[in-house]
Amino acid sequence: MKTKSVVLATVAVSMLAGCSHSERERGRLWDEVPVYKAPTADRCAKYPQGKKLADCAEARYLAEIYVRKLSSGDEVCLDGGFGDVAGAACKARAAVSDSGKNRTLLDVREPHPDSKWFNMERHEFWFEEGALVDLYLADHGY
Repeated sequence: MKTKSVVLATVAVSMLAGCSHSERERGRLWDEVPVYKAPTADRCAKYPQGKKLADCAEARYLAEIYVRKLSSGDEVCLDGGFGDVAGAACKARAAVSDSGKNRTLLDVREPHPDSKWFNMERHEFWFEEGALVDLYLADHGY
């Protein structure tokens, strides 16, 4: 009888440990992970009708495709060229840790001293889709 209760307790603890482990991987259940929300204003709205507005709208479309295709393990440039290959000009890289409906979890890696992410290495942040699209537009001159 005592052996059966010990086995049941061990199984219960193992299940809880497994559950909390997977939840931590998807956004640190026990920690509060900051969220970058989408801006309320569309960055392209500041341009009057014309070529600049059309170019911005096309860039927004490409950004939406890029952001929606991100998946766990992808490396992105978080500062200095979001949407481009994370090359030498990239001031801070990040890896996609997880994604959910309308959001992506990024883990900051290799920030340069001149990046705003410098003191955030190995920190995770949730970004709403619109926040990443806005970052893409800003890094592409809009």
